[in-house]
Amino acid sequence: MIAYLDTNALVKLYVKETGSPAVRAACDRSEALATSRLSYVEAYAAAARRVREGGLSRKARARFAENLERDWQDYAIVEVSEVVCRLAVELAGRHPLRAADALQLASALFLRESARQSVLFLCFDERLVAAAQEEGLAVD
Repeated sequence: MIAYLDTNALVKLYVKETGSPAVRAACDRSEALATSRLSYVEAYAAAARRVREGGLSRKARARFAENLERDWQDYAIVEVSEVVCRLAVELAGRHPLRAADALQLASALFLRESARQSVLFLCFDERLVAAAQEEGLAVD
């Protein structure tokens, strides 16, 4: 099984917060880890926002960046391609999703089809979880 991490789940691997142990456990049970190219930008933006808001120190942000850069090459990256974007548009029409969430879900569905393997969708947004379940993805 491939564990697909949306940005929120990805960040939980590098910043200790509620849900981090569950994400680590799911990743440990998986054969491979995957995410969208979009998650790279979103993760850095989330870390910068947390520093601005006082929820993350600059030192912790530097550790986050160092660890993400070290691990990034090990993730299966789903590119934000035309096919993924068209699927995201369809998903946004079927489900109440924001654009980035539609892209994350489309990426996981594209991965499932192209890898021909089961995909565990790791996410912490209730609307996105519901949409993933309706689309037949296993969620955690």
